[in-house]
Amino acid sequence: MKLGHLLYEKGDDHVALITINRPKELNALSHQTVDELEETIGMAARDTDVRVVIVTGAGEKAFVSGADIAELAEKTPTTGAEMAGRGQRVLRRLEKMGKPSIAAIGGYALGGGLELAMACTIRIASENAKLGLPEVGLGVIPGYAGTQRLPRIVGRGVAMDMIITGRPLSAEEALRVGLVSEVVARDELLNAARKKASRILRNSPAAIRAAMQSVDYGLDNGFEAGCKLESSLFGLLYATEDMREGVGAFLEKRRPEFKGK
Repeated sequence: MKLGHLLYEKGDDHVALITINRPKELNALSHQTVDELEETIGMAARDTDVRVVIVTGAGEKAFVSGADIAELAEKTPTTGAEMAGRGQRVLRRLEKMGKPSIAAIGGYALGGGLELAMACTIRIASENAKLGLPEVGLGVIPGYAGTQRLPRIVGRGVAMDMIITGRPLSAEEALRVGLVSEVVARDELLNAARKKASRILRNSPAAIRAAMQSVDYGLDNGFEAGCKLESSLFGLLYATEDMREGVGAFLEKRRPEFKGK
């Protein structure tokens, strides 16, 4: 697929950068943009050299401002449900691809933009960020799993407040409630995301996959089921090259060289 709404870059540092590139439209998620997002997520997932994905938006004003309202206005009950289901599937693929993703949020992250950010493993915001789900003001509700991810991240009370008032949070408010893990100056945003990726890359890809799987499974299936999977994955990691390399490097007082096997 030739990309027109996104940029996809991969360097030699095992990091893929996906940039929503519609700054004049505040990086709104049109049908084509979601198509290209699905394609680039698939590219990153299939590329064994990619170990971390950073998602960001072009320009100074927005990460992603939400859905393309002109397209939204044309939906029927049937096509609206199809649109929501499709967006959910694309973001779920990002969430479940087995590789950490970092949302570098500059400016507005509203509606589908916040839903995209919440599907990422980690969220870093610039000082000028605004994060919210304003859909009720348009007579609809979040459709890309925003009503499901937000309460799991910030708790039911804060999520309900945000969803039914539509009020966006400042970056500092988002940090306080745990919606983002770090707030940085706007001109340091991408650098901060790359530093976070670099810190992740020091660790075992096999262990990271297992840890992410264990966290998500426990949240979806309950504490006891999560503990059972955790113990199984803990044991399985003893059969990996990464585990032997990690322990060996520690005993030999050197930095490990993990291969994800």
